[in-house]
Amino acid sequence: MWIVGILVLLMSACSQPRTQPPSQVHVEPHLERSSYVTSDGYRLPFRRYVPPHRAKALVVALHGFNDYSIAFDGMCKAFVTHRIECIAYDQRGFGETRLRGLWPPEGRLQLDLKGWVGVLSDSRPGVPIFLVGESMGGAVILTALSRDASYWQKHIAGVILMAPAVWARETQPWYLRWSLWLAVHTFPDWKPTGQSLGVLASDNIEALRAMRRDPLVIKATRIDTVFGLTNLMDEALALSDRLPVDGLVLYGAKDEVIPKSPICKMLRRMPTGAGQTDFIYYPNGYHMLSRDLQAESVFRDSAEWMLKTRTTDESHLNQACSSNEQG
Repeated sequence: MWIVGILVLLMSACSQPRTQPPSQVHVEPHLERSSYVTSDGYRLPFRRYVPPHRAKALVVALHGFNDYSIAFDGMCKAFVTHRIECIAYDQRGFGETRLRGLWPPEGRLQLDLKGWVGVLSDSRPGVPIFLVGESMGGAVILTALSRDASYWQKHIAGVILMAPAVWARETQPWYLRWSLWLAVHTFPDWKPTGQSLGVLASDNIEALRAMRRDPLVIKATRIDTVFGLTNLMDEALALSDRLPVDGLVLYGAKDEVIPKSPICKMLRRMPTGAGQTDFIYYPNGYHMLSRDLQAESVFRDSAEWMLKTRTTDESHLNQACSSNEQG
């Protein structure tokens, strides 16, 4: 056994997680016809949905891990009927972006979002901006907004977090933490598919089949990219008490991807003052709330919350996070 231990240590000394290299380019962030160009010259393709009449609000939507902007096609089309403009973009390393499959440099996902909001707020004076993040997208929002609170309070009206990825190491079983560490320091380019886990991400089977057919949805993920996501989840949960604006958290009782326990831990940490957090619990909801069969209810609840025509019920929090239901 001691020989195995020595071999593992030697291998870990040689193998390190790989990320996208930092860019040396410096440009003014700007919008092109179908892409947003970041401050380091990286192009983020986007989809834009515009209501026929003047928008009452603007949504910037951030997709989940291995997904891309198409995830919000149904949501954005629904928002347009409420006179809410919607922009969904491919986050760095996903969808049609360059170096797809590699985790971005530290802090870049957050800087990309901040740049997006800056450009849009300049071009939409008087229109309230909301951020919507699903899973990993929610974690990016939580970590971005924990920095420079005054900037976000000035530029955005609120955030909606759909099953945010806050499954931090502090809430994971020890064997998951150790197996990830071992894998990423021995075979960082290993690409597991996760199919053997038997996780059902949505009750919308047709949507899941479409994702399997879509070449832009990543099916086999580098283990060092999973490591990057896990670091992001650590930070998102740790900083969830710093949300500086109003928030709405959405979570499904049948979520098999993000356990209930870290969600409840996040909700208990979130502020109740300037950044008031509301919560809606869907008894029949799965992880991909934007693709579930009951997605129309999720979209309607979200739109009504943004337009202040809906109030939430605290019983949802008690139902989800009572002591005998956490796990």
